[in-house]
Amino acid sequence: MSTQSLSGKELAGEIRRRAREQARDLEQGGIHPALAVVIATDDGSTHWYVRSIERAAEAAGIGCRIIDLGHDATEQVLASVLRDLGAEPSVHGIILQTPLPAGVRTDALVGLIPPEKDIDGANPLSLGRLAVGQPAFAPATARSVVEILEHYRIPVAGRSAVVVGRSAVVGKPLALLLMERDAAVTVCHSRSGPLERYTAEADIVVVAAGRTGLLNGSHVSPASVVIDVGTNVLADGSLVGDVDADSVRGVAAALSPVPGGVGSVTTALLLLHTVEAARRSSLVPVLENA
Repeated sequence: MSTQSLSGKELAGEIRRRAREQARDLEQGGIHPALAVVIATDDGSTHWYVRSIERAAEAAGIGCRIIDLGHDATEQVLASVLRDLGAEPSVHGIILQTPLPAGVRTDALVGLIPPEKDIDGANPLSLGRLAVGQPAFAPATARSVVEILEHYRIPVAGRSAVVVGRSAVVGKPLALLLMERDAAVTVCHSRSGPLERYTAEADIVVVAAGRTGLLNGSHVSPASVVIDVGTNVLADGSLVGDVDADSVRGVAAALSPVPGGVGSVTTALLLLHTVEAARRSSLVPVLENA
């Protein structure tokens, strides 16, 4: 059988266009959407990713300030910068980019990002609000999965969905987003036992565990829609997901590629979340399901 490719490139372009148009509308009202990215590492791939956010923001007419504190920044310095950004009215979105220096407590810092500026859903308050249906920005990667399903008109309500991975960045918020859309959700993790016990009969399988080749063709059925959230760098520098794409392709009904799937949508959503945060700060009516 032929497996449909769930590319995120077209969708990402649509989201960037929406962000650009909304930013232009806000500019006409004297509001200048702005994003701040705090970075404290010498990791080359992280710097590349942050530069890609900066370029995308510039193209969308969104201000982007990169605050590079160096790989030896202390927790106290990072906390001070985050508090200042949280209090600065001209900054609408804040991202604390990981990895952080050794000994720095990420959980202590993300709590300093005000939920209204927490455009990547890092603050536990954002996850809590998401859980009870209050306004909050979902982590962009988790929302990307839902956006891809909606873009390809893949039904979610009443269908069984398995999320492999229970991180606070993807697995848990994604489970909440899918439940909100009336899916029957199962979350699997390292203690769940054989994956095929859960995935073989699932309509939707999302893999976000950070393990190369974790899911293969024996784990899915011809009706399965598989979304690969994994980003694993191989020794030769190439990027692969958590899914053994060669074995799943030809078995599953649909599969998102890596790269070119969820990741491309994630960056675009960070821009849209920044614009939505700017709109909220101005008390202008906002889009639903942020």
